[in-house]
Amino acid sequence: MSRRVVVDPITRIEGHLRIEAETAADGRITGAWSSGTMVRGIELILRGRDPREAWAFAQRICGVCTLVHGMASIRAVEDALQWRIPANANLIRNLMVAAQHVHDHVMHFYHLHALDWVDVVSALKADPKATSALAQSISGWPKSSPGYFADTQKKLRQFVEQGQLGIFAGGFWGHPEYKLPPEANLMAVAHYLEALAWQREVVKLQAIFGGKNPHPNFLVGGAASPISAAPGSGGAAATTLNVVTLGELRQIIQSMRTFVDQVYLPDTLAIAGFYKDWFARGEGLGNFLTVGDFPSAGGSDPSSWLIPSGVILGRDLQAIEPVDLRDPQQVQEFVAHSWYEYAGGKAQGLHPHAGETKLAYTGPKPPYEQLDVEGGYSWLKSPRWRGKAVEVGPLARLVMLYAKGHEPTRALADQALRTLELPLAAIFSTLGRTAARAIESKVFADQMTGWLDQLIANIKAGELSVHNDALWEPSRWPREAKGVGFMEAPRGALCHYVVIKDGLIDNYQAVVPSTWNAGPRDATGQPGAYEAALMDRHHLHDPKQPLEIQRTVHSFDPCIACAVHVLDPQGEELTRIRVR
Repeated sequence: MSRRVVVDPITRIEGHLRIEAETAADGRITGAWSSGTMVRGIELILRGRDPREAWAFAQRICGVCTLVHGMASIRAVEDALQWRIPANANLIRNLMVAAQHVHDHVMHFYHLHALDWVDVVSALKADPKATSALAQSISGWPKSSPGYFADTQKKLRQFVEQGQLGIFAGGFWGHPEYKLPPEANLMAVAHYLEALAWQREVVKLQAIFGGKNPHPNFLVGGAASPISAAPGSGGAAATTLNVVTLGELRQIIQSMRTFVDQVYLPDTLAIAGFYKDWFARGEGLGNFLTVGDFPSAGGSDPSSWLIPSGVILGRDLQAIEPVDLRDPQQVQEFVAHSWYEYAGGKAQGLHPHAGETKLAYTGPKPPYEQLDVEGGYSWLKSPRWRGKAVEVGPLARLVMLYAKGHEPTRALADQALRTLELPLAAIFSTLGRTAARAIESKVFADQMTGWLDQLIANIKAGELSVHNDALWEPSRWPREAKGVGFMEAPRGALCHYVVIKDGLIDNYQAVVPSTWNAGPRDATGQPGAYEAALMDRHHLHDPKQPLEIQRTVHSFDPCIACAVHVLDPQGEELTRIRVR
């Protein structure tokens, strides 16, 4: 006899996500449905506005992914108007995006995903001396003495004894699917706390380049970071890139590299070693898409990008399909099982340049018992590449870089697989997705040093330009133009589409990672990446504690806020959902 398990909301993510899973009598998941439970209206807000200011609104799609939406937005306008940027601006953008990846991945692993594998309360049983020995056996990280872990354990004990778990509240502590020994749990809890302090320092890179974080400043046609040859001790030079801020940037990048090398990557492999069975479940689709990112100084030649674009179908690493985001036959969004409607009918797919954002909610008023999965059940659309559902994100990038022969990625992936004694096929999994995030963090952090060196070399050579103002005046624009700004955000392929008419935005559509991955079934019944992954060799030990669902969903690092939300024009509250 089957039963429906409802997890609403999925916690430790950005935004609101509901997962419903159907299980057989033995606990095996036989069906899964992903529902974004808030609706996005940023596209509607942007219509009629100056495209040069679109980035400031697009950033507000999400409070976490502010940088990447701003970046995709300015790239969309630049693409539409064929607006080229200086080499220094390209380097600055690469540094900002790479820093976002590293920061976001570390935060996701420790603060959103690690607790799916780490039993916090179990850490109270750990021997600090044995924990120290474990930590020192996997890394040279200096914070690894018995006294250090004893102090961490004391802090944790105070939380538990006072009944104030705070940030650790709400976990399924004691669940039989937790397999780490107490010492590994204590080590992970200590690094969880360290990562909180670490992230406060590394986000300063965005503030140096963008003036603030979150929501750093951008500029269509280049970067909002003027360069000064002055020392920067005060005056106007204090708000520019100069010898002082460049030195700070180098220290920040080194901090990133050290933490990734000595904490994040070793912890990932150490924890994964206790959960090897999770390298054999949770893949789902087997289809992967990347749009490419981190262009070289020229920027226009895709072969020069660090991350190539392409599609891999059915795990076939020997056959990479080219991607053209402008082709109406390649990229379409469907709403057959979404709470939207298209003028031509719900069965059709629309290319984002012709995209529509028209609400058509016909479901029950929340809260409700379960979704109407035969009809609409999500505020997310269903993007497809040539009609096929694909996965985007760190695993897609790892697979693409590996297939393309990127040596650093191959070396790191092969070493990780050897350490864990696993075959290459193990990467196509829940924990493969998690490991891919750590591997690419090292690749990007290492690459940042080279980009900073090149920026400094340009400045020393007298090249201070960061902005091209040749097309700043709308009088120089064509009457109508279309563009797509794309990038590899931490969670995957991000595309902003803009149509400009008579100097103003006529249409704007954002196709984000969490619509590619978390979207519902399409008109042909194809599940999205979340749904397919949950139906891939999953069993629930206890439906009332669906830890297994959380593990796989969290491995995608959901950001439903990127995919859905809206404010009523009058500012009125439309609905209220109470979580019990």
